[in-house]
Amino acid sequence: MSAPVRTTCAYCGVGCGISATVTGERAVRIEGDPDHPANAGRLCSKGRHLGETVGLDGRLLHPMIGRKRTSWDRALDLVARRFRETIAQYGPGSVAFYISGQLLTEDYYVANKLMKGFIGSANIDTNSRLCMSSAVAGHMRAFGEDVVPASYDDIDAADLIVLVGSNTAWCHPIVYQRIMAARAARGAQLVVIDPRRTETAEEADIHLALRPGSDVALMNGALAWCRDNGALDSAFLEQHVSTPDGFWDALAEGNDLWSVARTCDVPAADLRRFYELLAVTPRTVTLFSQGVNQSLTGTDQVNAITNLHLATGRIGKPGAAPFSITGQPNAMGGREVGGLASTLAAHMDFAPDNRALVQRFWAAPTIAEKPGLKAVDLFRAVGEGRIKALWIMATNPAVSMPDASRVREALADCPFVVVSDVIADTDTSAFAHVRLPAAAWGEKDGTVTNSERTISRQRALFPLPGEAKPDWWIIKEVARRMGWKTAFAYDRPAEIWREHCRLSTYRNDGARLFALAGHGAGGNAAYDAMPPFRWGGTPFADGRFPTADGRARLVPVAQKPIAAPLRDWPMTLNTGRYRDQWHTMTRTGLAPKLARHRAEPLVEVHPQDADRLGLVDGGLARVSTPQGGSLYRVAIGDSQRPGELFVPIHWTDKTSSAGRTGLLPRPLADPISGQPGFKATPAAIAAVATRWRGFALFADVPPRRPDCLWATKVTVPAGSLWELAGDGDSAALDAILPPGERIEAVDRARGTRRIAVIVDGRLVAALFVTETGELPARDWLIAQLGATEAAPTLLAGRAPGATADRGAIVCVCFDIGVTTIVAAIRDRSLADVAAIGAAIGAGTNCGSCRPALARLLAEATEPAHAHG
Repeated sequence: MSAPVRTTCAYCGVGCGISATVTGERAVRIEGDPDHPANAGRLCSKGRHLGETVGLDGRLLHPMIGRKRTSWDRALDLVARRFRETIAQYGPGSVAFYISGQLLTEDYYVANKLMKGFIGSANIDTNSRLCMSSAVAGHMRAFGEDVVPASYDDIDAADLIVLVGSNTAWCHPIVYQRIMAARAARGAQLVVIDPRRTETAEEADIHLALRPGSDVALMNGALAWCRDNGALDSAFLEQHVSTPDGFWDALAEGNDLWSVARTCDVPAADLRRFYELLAVTPRTVTLFSQGVNQSLTGTDQVNAITNLHLATGRIGKPGAAPFSITGQPNAMGGREVGGLASTLAAHMDFAPDNRALVQRFWAAPTIAEKPGLKAVDLFRAVGEGRIKALWIMATNPAVSMPDASRVREALADCPFVVVSDVIADTDTSAFAHVRLPAAAWGEKDGTVTNSERTISRQRALFPLPGEAKPDWWIIKEVARRMGWKTAFAYDRPAEIWREHCRLSTYRNDGARLFALAGHGAGGNAAYDAMPPFRWGGTPFADGRFPTADGRARLVPVAQKPIAAPLRDWPMTLNTGRYRDQWHTMTRTGLAPKLARHRAEPLVEVHPQDADRLGLVDGGLARVSTPQGGSLYRVAIGDSQRPGELFVPIHWTDKTSSAGRTGLLPRPLADPISGQPGFKATPAAIAAVATRWRGFALFADVPPRRPDCLWATKVTVPAGSLWELAGDGDSAALDAILPPGERIEAVDRARGTRRIAVIVDGRLVAALFVTETGELPARDWLIAQLGATEAAPTLLAGRAPGATADRGAIVCVCFDIGVTTIVAAIRDRSLADVAAIGAAIGAGTNCGSCRPALARLLAEATEPAHAHG
């Protein structure tokens, strides 16, 4: 067993440190790094189960041209030649890169340098455009630079924590734990502003379930309340903030308590409680995420938040800051090197002086003259034939982009598409002319930056498998073949890091806060041993901002009219993440335990809408928008506002027959940031009738996805489970079962068929289908896939005698189901969440299931209270 390696998690922008101990050829034990400042040893369910995702199943291990394996030299020569020829014939604007927050900073740096400084176009954008570019634009308008003026330490010091558009308990569990710790230690108050009553909202002192798209009104109302109640910091405003003429007069229009309550559709009494609390609590941290950013008015929503903090002087002080928490592990690193089409490099824009500076530093033959195409416009340009060569790195836009069906049409028509990825077959790679095998987490070596500006090393655990290569190596080899050998003569990521550090300080003279002075001075050994560090100290603590006059800016923003429901599209569709899944599940989908919490894509519907539309809990429904339609399992509950729907983003054509969400949102974006509006799409929903339902189990990957109306894949130990439903003849499913000895039972009265396939005495596949009968629980049958001998009761779906059903998994960290939890509460008279943890362990690791445990506790004790 090797010594532990300190590295970082592959998932969200919290940037947790990991202590990884390699225990086998492709096996690793994952623990939290107790010395990392972001998490102090804690990990969420996804991080805890990273070891289940490091196998080579489904990996792209060799370069491919079309469907044929090729050599690296042939593949790289082809990519370089086709890009060179396209540029020669159509100009630099005819090519583009679409990259990802999954890249390390060194990868990002080389890609940006190649496109902007040597090809001479800014047509390089990142999937981070989809999650936090409105925060970037808002920061630049308010502060003059894209600086997050907060750290996790501010959460510890805050007396009031406001979460806006963030289901923190699910999407940033370690930050959520820190919030809960601040509440326990300091009595910090928690306000959640979110249309949905998420598990985060259930823990709040105040939950404002505002109408989608009304965030500007709510924050403008808060600022107006603070002004009217003496909570502005007049000295800070006078000395450090520029206030446009007429700003306060405009704010007085329509931002009184009652008008805001009507606009936001929240009770005036709850709004007043929030405003009163806000006005008297100087130590306020406002954390915001996708619910703010992923809007057609996202930048204005960000600036409504920064206006509030600037005008009340709640910035640059402990426990007082606006705090954008990013979604991807290295979205911030991409922002630092210029990975967005709207920035140049090292927090510089395209001003002539900056262009000259960067061109001089790179010794580049040219430099991009202006911002490039942002993600939505970039793929529109592909579809219109203006982009003729496209290189996609470490992302899956055929699933994740809005109006993804149109994106697929664009990719299909593009003359030359290159995809660098770790997975052989994704929805996007199906359109690639060349596929290049990239290094995955556990094989990469470089740096990442988290939401609080902490830069950490990500270190390799395993040798590169097959012919996989790091992304920086792939990019620099193409650049060298395009004719720029000297500028891209990198042999290791440490060399790229040092160049990145030098550029950050090159003729900076304090004009930009982003500067890595001294951090690139050491040699390779210093890079290898580099501990985590946060750049920028405490931004704005001295009251100076990186603007021409050193002052921050209040940005006038007004609430835009909120469109009334449309006749054909009367519902409002919201999209987002599940607790234990990540993006399009190419990584988390490999971990059996992470599939247990939400095994299928659900559409969450309010009971009023379900009754009105004839939707049944657990039934199927089609969600439609003008862009297309997808099928989901129905989940009825009051977490949604009436008239609103929520669906997850994770499922793809590889994992579901019909649950793909990316095709539903409109290809519309915030006019300033270019960030798509995923949170409020006009939609409709209708029940879908089925003739039968069932499931199939496979010890090996089936030859093809089951051909039926509803088929959703779930990874399980030793195989895969497909949940199924159909409106045709279920006998067609027999074709997907592998050869072997078949044991079959049929109940024609109930339309039930049960088939088990045995090979060498072991279960290799099973199919259970019924029209009117019941289906057995899955757990015992799943376990039989790994058994050395098939049980005689396979078709009964249970072991001989009675067996306990754990129920739906609540605590993924320790694989504990709802039945086990409820029984423990009842049998041991457990009185609180801490007692549940002490008794059975649930909720004691990442803590993201603690709201669910609290709800189960309340439900279990409610009858006793009712009769007491």
